[in-house]
Amino acid sequence: MAISDAAQRLERELREIFGSRLQSLVVYGERARPAHHAHDSHHHDAPPTHTLAIVGSMTPEDLRACALRVEAWHAAGLATPLLIAEHEFEQSLDVFPMEFGAILADHTIVAGANPFASLAVDPADLRRACEVQARSHLLHLREGFLETRGRADALSVLIVQSAAAFAALVTSIARLEGHATDDAASAARHVERIAGTTGSAVADVAKLAGVHDISSADAERLFPGYLAAVEGIVRYVDGWAGGR
Repeated sequence: MAISDAAQRLERELREIFGSRLQSLVVYGERARPAHHAHDSHHHDAPPTHTLAIVGSMTPEDLRACALRVEAWHAAGLATPLLIAEHEFEQSLDVFPMEFGAILADHTIVAGANPFASLAVDPADLRRACEVQARSHLLHLREGFLETRGRADALSVLIVQSAAAFAALVTSIARLEGHATDDAASAARHVERIAGTTGSAVADVAKLAGVHDISSADAERLFPGYLAAVEGIVRYVDGWAGGR
């Protein structure tokens, strides 16, 4: 697996700051899979490369040194790296099972040991996190609809702005059911089947992650099915018994 020049530069700069305390650096997310050429990171449509660094310890001086490099990292196409101390890492799996489950399912080692080699997200933790996220998404979707005041243009903004979080949710639910993928479209189709949602609203909204705009007509067509699908997902996750 090819590692981008930007990720390799990040590893060198983190090594300058943390020295031997830098234990692992991984690239995760969709950019962890395909090889990218150096110029891809600077393309205005290219998503940032996400990284996770595990260090033996962290001081305020370390954080200040990193802060001075963030602008250059962003310019190179990198998202601000997640910095986690070694003693915090394993304890974070049950607190952030969706986030770490996604990283565990799709990552590439840039340097150091594989931090996930002996770790796994507990399905019960992931189920609870999915339920919290699904219920929160439903509440915010209803609240957001009220705040549109009936305006279709505001509804299109609500749908587009919520699509990425929804795609992440359905991907985690699919992973909960053993359908491990970072492809939101595949996860959405799987969730439509297992949750018994009608129509294609799950897939239609999930594919909007990263889209900047949809028409008012599309928004009014999508929203009823979107809301019903989220309600169905909440019921499904609430009754999930696979990890019990």
